[in-house]
Amino acid sequence: MSAEIPAKVIINLSVLVLGAMVMILNETSLSVALPAIMADYGIPATSVQWLLTGFMLTMAVVIPTTGFLLERLTTRQIFAASSGFFLAGTVVAALAPSFVVLLIGRVLQAGGTALMIPTLMTVAMTLVPQQRRGTVMGIISVVISVAPALGPTVGGAILNHFTWHVIFWAMLPLMVLILLAGLWRLSNVGENRDTPLDVLSVLLSALAFGGLVYGLSSIEKMLEGGAVVEIAVTIVGAVALVLFVLRQQRLARDDRALMDLRPFLVRNFTLAVLVLLLSFGLMLGMVTVLPIYLQTTLGVTAFATGLAVMPGGILQAFLSPIVGRIFDSKGPRPLMIPGSLFMVASLWLMATLGESSALWMVVGMHVLFSLGMCLMMTPLMTTALSSLPDTLYSHGSAIMNTLQQLAGAMGTAFLVVFLTRGTVAGTEAGLSPAAATAQGTHWAFLFAGITGIAIAVISPLLKRVD
Repeated sequence: MSAEIPAKVIINLSVLVLGAMVMILNETSLSVALPAIMADYGIPATSVQWLLTGFMLTMAVVIPTTGFLLERLTTRQIFAASSGFFLAGTVVAALAPSFVVLLIGRVLQAGGTALMIPTLMTVAMTLVPQQRRGTVMGIISVVISVAPALGPTVGGAILNHFTWHVIFWAMLPLMVLILLAGLWRLSNVGENRDTPLDVLSVLLSALAFGGLVYGLSSIEKMLEGGAVVEIAVTIVGAVALVLFVLRQQRLARDDRALMDLRPFLVRNFTLAVLVLLLSFGLMLGMVTVLPIYLQTTLGVTAFATGLAVMPGGILQAFLSPIVGRIFDSKGPRPLMIPGSLFMVASLWLMATLGESSALWMVVGMHVLFSLGMCLMMTPLMTTALSSLPDTLYSHGSAIMNTLQQLAGAMGTAFLVVFLTRGTVAGTEAGLSPAAATAQGTHWAFLFAGITGIAIAVISPLLKRVD
């Protein structure tokens, strides 16, 4: 890569990639520590879940503003703000004397993460020539898809020897070093414009994306009945989204949109984002359901659960740069078509898991799923953004990352609904807790497998960008 891409570009991307990796690893590493946090603070599962839901909510509210921020502020300013928010949140969370303080720390961390990821993708698309973007985006996809999968492994390993506070303390020195490296070597990318901030757009964006993520995360409660607040928030979010879209279309005529929606006029971008959202939603749903099945039905420990998904994560980390190079020479279809088939096949295989399934079978199915994601992520991200003119890179990145939060909330919510309903049905039928959870897992992955068929159908429609 160094033979064709200047050293200055490599340094810029390396700093941003490492920063994003630490932040995303932090996002999912706390998931295995939720039971310990519940015990420490004496809170129920409905409360502790806000450590994950609150993170997604904050991301959904902040990311839509990044298209505007990337035009107004320099790369170094955004990097410093992102790292500063994350570091402040990490310290607050590590020292948290109460659950509310811990939640505030997570919100600060999420704010930093929301700024870092779109910045990384915009810088990559701006600096890297067309013929090398696949290789670079292959490395970035390690951050986007592998770090979330390895988070539970890291968290489980730490919890095996220390308290959950150490998960935060472990991130602190890494992020300090990355911040210092960025302040020393990171350079500014692109030209800034004095675009005015539309306050109404910011308000509508917060109501729309925050309300919808909250609503999607509360689907199970709505189905149980009596969730008046959750339903009201979801309706407000949907109405605000319509108003937000209408306002952005009007502001775009004067190049004043907070989130310019013109990328959706590009067919390749729209198709790639659609497949990306379906895939990302199924991935987050799968990594939520699978640990519940492993620990409740098969009776494995949190640490063993983390180890079970590690081979798939390592495979993705190893293959992603190779996939990027293949994309640069062959385009998206030779990767997307087999990748989508691998993903769908793995989900249907997971739907066969039962009370007596062997752990090695779960590991093998997850590896197959990871292979499918690996073959798809780089082509999807690169094709989506490369299809746009360079003036829309920052807005395209903001759109893609904002909708990923909605897709993650939706995928997790729907798979958990099917898991819960199947488990309840099994319990009412007199099954043991392990067998009932196995039935719920079957329902969840059956839904995921059916949804995955749409991915296999749309994937061949993507075209190579020359």
